[in-house]
Amino acid sequence: MSNYIFELSNKLTRKSVSYNNRFGIKIAADLYLPKDFDKSKKHAAVIIGAPYGGVKEQGAGIYAQNMAERGFVALAFDPSYNGYSSGEPRHLSSPDLFVEDFSAAVDYIGTRPFVDRNQIGAIGMCGSGGFAISAAQVDRRIKAIATVSMYDMSRVQANGFKDSLTEEDRNRILDEIAEQRYAEFEGNEPALTPRGAPIGFDDNTDPIGREFGEFYSTPRGYHPNSITQFTVTSSMSFMNFPLLTYIKSISPRPILFIMGERAHSRYFSEDAYKLAADPKELYIVPNAGHVDLYDKTDVIPFDKLEAFFTENLK
Repeated sequence: MSNYIFELSNKLTRKSVSYNNRFGIKIAADLYLPKDFDKSKKHAAVIIGAPYGGVKEQGAGIYAQNMAERGFVALAFDPSYNGYSSGEPRHLSSPDLFVEDFSAAVDYIGTRPFVDRNQIGAIGMCGSGGFAISAAQVDRRIKAIATVSMYDMSRVQANGFKDSLTEEDRNRILDEIAEQRYAEFEGNEPALTPRGAPIGFDDNTDPIGREFGEFYSTPRGYHPNSITQFTVTSSMSFMNFPLLTYIKSISPRPILFIMGERAHSRYFSEDAYKLAADPKELYIVPNAGHVDLYDKTDVIPFDKLEAFFTENLK
């Protein structure tokens, strides 16, 4: 497993690991540990989920590396049906599956003899922010949650960006998905959502598309496993199953929402913050956009993340 978009720190070791989730999907993950790590002691751990469409060799690995440099056991994983994780057809997505992937990561990390089961936290980037919160609603082993540039994938697929879908729009999309289901049942290849990486973009591309293109489609963030597309029929599940219904139940475990000041996705973090019960914090990174917080280590507030998890995983 190669093609990481970042260099491995000389302070760390990285080990490829795998384990099954409760659906029987084999999850591919990377375990990051400090080189001077004392395996005879119990340590706090953080699991990191990639952006929706991303893989562990990109931003999730950067976060895992930086948290491990700060003394945490860190695990970055590929979602079910994506990256090097198993599952057919490829590039399927599901709210239940992607939430389960966080709990499966807790299963794995919490059974390592050098991890304190009472000191496990989660970081969810972009779409994984919603999945991490949703997992914590029912998985009380997750003691502290941080989201970064959060997207609520159920909300955006059910309602459109900034809740712009009309009922007619929604019904048209569902009718198209229904026809696609017939086609695939009769033997056609699963259709993927349009505009996969590498995404062509230029000065005339809409700003959000350009922002994603500049990451996923250039050497900065490109990875062959991260095509940023999912099966079209996957959207049906997201349109039917909200992710954040029980967000208040996470309390008294803390949630830290991190977002860029200029992020197009701000409203997801701001609205989730309003819904959550205390303790909670909304941390705004000055002058940062949505994708800046995927990989720009001089912008990402790792000191804030370190302080948050050090305080709340003990």
